[in-house]
Amino acid sequence: MLKTLLVIAVGFLPSLISLWVIHKTHLRSRLRLRQAAMNFSSVQQGQNVSSVEGDRYYLEGVGYLIGDISCKFNARSGYIRCAVNPDGPCNGCRHYESKGLPGSQKTV
Repeated sequence: MLKTLLVIAVGFLPSLISLWVIHKTHLRSRLRLRQAAMNFSSVQQGQNVSSVEGDRYYLEGVGYLIGDISCKFNARSGYIRCAVNPDGPCNGCRHYESKGLPGSQKTV
């Protein structure tokens, strides 16, 4: 009888160890994802504050915008300036094109 119980216990031992390892791995990956999300959100908050401070303005009926609204590539958003130069300043941008006259370039 004791030999039978020992064989059954030895038979279940690998599956119990496997379940324990899977559980620990799941907890570890959940913790790493949570830490990555916290780090990403703190980085995003720091970037948004510094990039928006300089040229943010309010347009009636649209909301807060950043960048030069007269540029053809302006995203008309409060988070991104344009498709060509999303982070950089609009002053002196070599991709600037006026919306009014197609093909006209801004002289710096």
